[in-house]
Amino acid sequence: MKTYTAVVERCPDTGLFVGYVPGFPGAHSQGSTLDELNMNLQEVIEMLLEEGEPELEAQFVGTQTVTVG
Repeated sequence: MKTYTAVVERCPDTGLFVGYVPGFPGAHSQGSTLDELNMNLQEVIEMLLEEGEPELEAQFVGTQTVTVG
């Protein structure tokens, strides 16, 4: 079993949750709930892994708060 970290945002226009795995080309999806997004991402990643384990182009590190002005 392999675990990937997804970045999740909410689209202000559609209200959908949008997620992607940093550095994993094609590993992105959307859903109307966080659970739906998670299931959709699992499905996409499983399909991508059928072609073999990818060499990730980037690795999720974390978030930072940046204050300006």
